Amino acid sequence: MSLRRTTARTSVSRLAALSSITLLASIALAQPAAADPLPASACGTPLSAAEAGTVAALSDTSTITATASMDRLEEEVVRQQRISDILVSHGDRRGLFGIGLDAVVQRAVMPLQRDSAAFVTPEWAHAISTDLLRRYLDNVHAEFTGAPTEPAWGRYFALSRDCTMSPARVAMIGYNAHLTVDLARAVATTGTTERNVADYYKIVDSIATDGDTIVTRTNAAYGADLGPLWRFYFLGEGLDRLAGEGVASELLLRAADSGYNTLTLANGFALQNPQTAPAATAEMEALWATADGAIELLTRLGGL
Repeated sequence: MSLRRTTARTSVSRLAALSSITLLASIALAQPAAADPLPASACGTPLSAAEAGTVAALSDTSTITATASMDRLEEEVVRQQRISDILVSHGDRRGLFGIGLDAVVQRAVMPLQRDSAAFVTPEWAHAISTDLLRRYLDNVHAEFTGAPTEPAWGRYFALSRDCTMSPARVAMIGYNAHLTVDLARAVATTGTTERNVADYYKIVDSIATDGDTIVTRTNAAYGADLGPLWRFYFLGEGLDRLAGEGVASELLLRAADSGYNTLTLANGFALQNPQTAPAATAEMEALWATADGAIELLTRLGGL
């Protein structure tokens, strides 16, 4: 990487922090009210009332009665796949994240979860995957019932309805919400300890290394080549192009050095401690907003 880190760690990081705060504020203000009419589609053909109702019902995690984490995970996976099938069948862009999620869950995550010898702490592994998928389903449920979504997912759903937007960019906004915000919170909620670290990396590495499946499935379903943005997100490719654009901040440099998943794990650990949680929350939100800006810029620079 030819990016000069000594210059990026000064004025650029300040610009990125300012842009993060501005973006977070604008997204919070843009959240739809619960009384807003539900959109019938997001740049595809309209869902029928019955289909929209099915999506709302499937994404209602309060109706999952299983108590064991693995049993809940199995049901969540089935529900998410059915939701993805409905959205993709209409070309509805709210399925841009779900189609890739379904691919990696089916091919990489669930084979591990069903292998009793795959993890050092299998109960924890089931629990974190269950919690992570639940957070996405809960936001789908909010989207399809008119309830407020969380800011990161509100950003994803709002962009999915902008038909001038690059579908590759929309998809990556979903992965940013899932892996920067929701994963850190799932790490905290499941009481992750050092004993779980090896299993954590086994799960997240299975997602990153199966990226070709995600890229292929998304392209086939939506004609969206998110490969360049995927490689940027996980490998830091293209950081040099952002050096003079005010978004190649210290956060992105750290992500490229140690990996996004390592920063997310650290934030998740810190969220468990009331004394460090506020700073961890601020860094998590800043990293999400900085990546959001970088994805937007790379989309424009690369003509994606």
